[in-house]
Amino acid sequence: MASLWTHSSPFLLCNSSVGKRNIIDYNKGFCSPRSKLTDISTVETATRRSANYAPSLWSYDFVQSLSSKYKGDKYKEISQALKEVVRTMISKENGVVKCPLSMLTLIDDLQRLGLSYHFTNEISNVLEYIHSNFYESHEKWINMDLNLRSLGFRLLRQHGYHIPQDIFKDVIDDNGNFKGDIIGMLNLYEASFHSVEEESILDDARVFTTKYLKESLKNIEDQNFASFVSHSLDFPLHWILPRVETNWYIHAYEKRSDMNPTVLELAKLDFNMVQAIYQEDMKYASRWWKDTCWEKFAFARDRLVENFMWSVTENYLPHFQGRGVMTKVNAMITTIDDVYDVYGTLPELEQFTNSMNSWDVNAIEELPDYMRVCFLACYNATNELSYNMLTNKGFFVNNYLKETWQELCNSYIIEARWFNDGYTPSFEEFIKNAYISIGIVPIIKHAYLLTLPNVTEEALKRIKRAENLIRYACIIVRLTNDMGTSSDELERGDVPKSIQCYMHESGATEVEAKVYIKQLTLETWKKLNKECQKIDSEFSQEFIDCIMNLARMGHFMYTDGDKHGKPDMFKPYVLSLFVNPIEGLSYS
Repeated sequence: MASLWTHSSPFLLCNSSVGKRNIIDYNKGFCSPRSKLTDISTVETATRRSANYAPSLWSYDFVQSLSSKYKGDKYKEISQALKEVVRTMISKENGVVKCPLSMLTLIDDLQRLGLSYHFTNEISNVLEYIHSNFYESHEKWINMDLNLRSLGFRLLRQHGYHIPQDIFKDVIDDNGNFKGDIIGMLNLYEASFHSVEEESILDDARVFTTKYLKESLKNIEDQNFASFVSHSLDFPLHWILPRVETNWYIHAYEKRSDMNPTVLELAKLDFNMVQAIYQEDMKYASRWWKDTCWEKFAFARDRLVENFMWSVTENYLPHFQGRGVMTKVNAMITTIDDVYDVYGTLPELEQFTNSMNSWDVNAIEELPDYMRVCFLACYNATNELSYNMLTNKGFFVNNYLKETWQELCNSYIIEARWFNDGYTPSFEEFIKNAYISIGIVPIIKHAYLLTLPNVTEEALKRIKRAENLIRYACIIVRLTNDMGTSSDELERGDVPKSIQCYMHESGATEVEAKVYIKQLTLETWKKLNKECQKIDSEFSQEFIDCIMNLARMGHFMYTDGDKHGKPDMFKPYVLSLFVNPIEGLSYS
């Protein structure tokens, strides 16, 4: 990238047109207002990078044409009747004392089928009863088989109960092997991903069951069960996106011999009704995207539908009213990221960062047109949300929102300076900045605001107490992103990512570095799990789920490639989640 600055590592010397200089530390903020950039028009001939992103597969007209029949009172009435039948299944009186495994299996099915949000209180009451009567002490779980222990451990930990790993101590033989059948091993494998740091029994369980399931897979005669095992080995349940899992699980559940027809019917109907809501949300976001004209930026990714997927990830519940706003946030992050990573020259980026930090619309006069559009779109969207919050909730949030964009752009400019200098940071230095530059913090802070029942100064300050929770989720997205995209980014010319920083610092090969990053991802999940145990009483479950789902989104979007950057990879999920309803309903 061409630059009008003279510089030397680890500092950048910012030269103004009158020869004044400001020394900028990479980890500090923006150039002093005294430092005036050379007329921006003189850099129009600068060599610019191109990522050659593929065009969007989803036109404005296509998105606007989406429609569903699963709307209106008819389907609401059918759904309500089915829910009442299922509600009677979730009760202590229905045999939970005699067979807790059946009740836990039902709860697990409802969660994976995307139905549990309808039965929050009922599930909570049953789990409290099961915990008190079966899992509270060693004396109560001593006679359980591995399957019951593992499924109960996973579900109870997921719902905030601290079940100790010692529950698995006496299912280990003298050789360190776990005793149980293949169903028990599958549930133990899934349970092991709910571990926190220094839980060696669960670490051993994960290693043992992974090997056991891989070796057993070729000998399983029941192909439907084999698909469950293979699915879990591809993605442990704790790491998979809820809506992606729901779509997969409905089809898998339908083939099970113990399938409940009422539960299946409700799952299919609910999926299609929620899909109809998503379509309307996406059409709204698509109209905004067209009005901003950002899709005309040839250098940037036109990824409205992919960004909508991020907003569904952040909160998939049908009652959530903020998906349109969140899609705007995601789309703006994608485009501004491409401005910094791909197209902007360093002088332009320094001035754009200055403009974002000043948050002054008059400061953009010297920016090129494409940066003016970026700034104004972000500025206007932020002011619009601030206005809506003020009129609807009586609190002015503009400062809170603008700080999220300023923090992001200040992390982007650090990486732009690194690239401009040919500087490779240490691994620690990279992660310290890159967990911000991955762009998840603004998403989380906007989502937090949109899930608050009452917006107050104290509520906005409270998010600082979730700092560790947010950071660990961001690091997971950062690491999974680097595993899936770093090769493409380096090929087009970009700052070294976590893999390359680790290789540079440690002398490791690329293979060794990727093994290290995978292990670090696992260890960060343990920290994230622990933070969830500590913090869940301070924040709504919707907000905690948002953070956890964003960590899962890293695995979904970037495993085996870049679904966000390569539309063909993402296409099957658009069709299955947002376009095509699930067929086979009795009430269709």
